[in-house]
Amino acid sequence: MDFEKARFNMVEQQIRTWEVLDPNVLDLLIRVRREEYVPAQYRSLAFTDMEIPLGFGETMLAPKLEARLIQAASVQPTDRVLEVGTGSGYMAALLSSLGEHVYTVEIVPELSEQAQRKFADHGLTNITAEVGDAARGWEAHAPYDAIVVTGSSPTLPPSFERSLAPGGRLIVILGDPPVMTAHLLRRVGDGCSREGLFETCIRPLRNAPQPERFVF
Repeated sequence: MDFEKARFNMVEQQIRTWEVLDPNVLDLLIRVRREEYVPAQYRSLAFTDMEIPLGFGETMLAPKLEARLIQAASVQPTDRVLEVGTGSGYMAALLSSLGEHVYTVEIVPELSEQAQRKFADHGLTNITAEVGDAARGWEAHAPYDAIVVTGSSPTLPPSFERSLAPGGRLIVILGDPPVMTAHLLRRVGDGCSREGLFETCIRPLRNAPQPERFVF
């Protein structure tokens, strides 16, 4: 398989057409080899517009969604970043190329171990990978300049907003299937502004908090 051609086609045909136009993000997607974070049996699918199984009931997000979330996070070279849901490690690798340090949390120990081996293989020393349940936030290293949540949640726990530094950004997908909305929250003074970005639908975080439901 011609990985370089497939990577170029992914960027030009999937990602640019989904309103990802930031040249830094597009360049990053060319430089960081996505196929090296995909399970070996699915490498030929690394650049297709689909979620890829990782095992343990988890999946890797579709490329265009990963790119859209990265663009929305607007990570700067001095940023401390939190990623909730390490998964394959690919998103953490992208974020680490943009920011100063990435803290990534995964609830499945085996996935975290696999990702850490990949980080070591690629010389990524500015990533701290931890095992834990961050569905309600991860304040251990707060405040963060950017938080990217790679699973959905029906509602947003307040600890995420508390963990943002002044001007910090939170990218999170909220709602219930079949329609969810990606949101950008930005820390402004003592509160946060909120902007709906686009509709999508992805797997929920394990143990995502549930709102009270009205029962007839």
